[in-house]
Amino acid sequence: MRTITTTEDLAAFCDAAKREAYVTIDTEFLRERTYWSKLCLIQMALPGAKGDAVLVDPIDGADMSLEPLYDLFRHEATVKVFHAARQDLEIFFVEGNSFPKPLFDTQVAAMVCGFGEQVGYETLVRKIAHEPLDKTSRFTDWSRRPLSDAQKTYALADVTHLRVIYEALAKQIAESGRQKWVEEELAVLTDPETYTVRPHEAWLRIKTRTNSGRFLAIVKELAKFREEYAQGNNVPRSRVIKDDALLELASTKPTNVEELGRSRLLLREARRGDIADGLLAAVKAGNEAKPEDQPKADTSKDQVQVNPALADLLRVLLKAKSEELGVAAKLIASASDLDLIAGGQRKIAALSGWRNEAFGEDALRLCRGEIALSAKGSSIKVIRL
Repeated sequence: MRTITTTEDLAAFCDAAKREAYVTIDTEFLRERTYWSKLCLIQMALPGAKGDAVLVDPIDGADMSLEPLYDLFRHEATVKVFHAARQDLEIFFVEGNSFPKPLFDTQVAAMVCGFGEQVGYETLVRKIAHEPLDKTSRFTDWSRRPLSDAQKTYALADVTHLRVIYEALAKQIAESGRQKWVEEELAVLTDPETYTVRPHEAWLRIKTRTNSGRFLAIVKELAKFREEYAQGNNVPRSRVIKDDALLELASTKPTNVEELGRSRLLLREARRGDIADGLLAAVKAGNEAKPEDQPKADTSKDQVQVNPALADLLRVLLKAKSEELGVAAKLIASASDLDLIAGGQRKIAALSGWRNEAFGEDALRLCRGEIALSAKGSSIKVIRL
């Protein structure tokens, strides 16, 4: 098992990868105690059963530059293959402002090929590579050195079996003509907006049942402070203040440290110092927000008048389309998507891109009374009227 710790060795391997049709890549990282992921290991393998596979160690090789890897990412003649790439790509985007191009994600491809929603790597290894996979090292501390042989073996398995999986899925997608479907999903993964968190928009991720403008203004300011503090100090959001405590403060509106200390849900560290000062300032700013500056809750979905009978028919149609195409129903449309369509909404994901081709067009025909559904044995047929 070869481990790379120098820029020169990394550049040599990446140069070799540029001469290949593809290279498989994975990472090991830690994020439990930080806001940003800590990159601990990179694994890469070249094509072929005996293709070179290496570990790239950015901890033991602290002086090593990853620029040769980013240069490989920009080399469009070589496909960069990942499984469930989102967290890996976030690391490379944050650290190197770089996305691999072209990209192939075997989890996305497997969903399009009918392996179900968010299929795991272990499942694909078993079903496609027909190999067992030892996952005993999965939850180890990848930042500790030296790495054990068991850890190294586990890490390399994440890219060596991936070669067989990639070749099988790429062939199946080419034969089915669904390259466009995969490309649409991958475009989201390589969009900087997917990984960009703006502090002033952080409140939109917090679930609340209150539509009061004053309450939401405080929630917005608290969420903004939490995001800025977490990013600036590289600590998890939950170490600053958890959502339930944030909502509690938006309701109680403390004005000083004593009132802040009465919170039942606030962490001890947040009752004093910089965090306490920031929370109090956020509450004050939200409480003083002018009516025209107060955020408004999105109530558009609450106002949708759902036709329950039509929603049930759409569910039957989705099941039929899912089985016909061999694609997980949840990947095409969610239950809430179907309710929105039945309620007259049209600006939703299920009615755009490949989903519209696979399901949306017939869903709208059903809504307009242009098609009917007929049961024949255990199958459902679409009948044009």
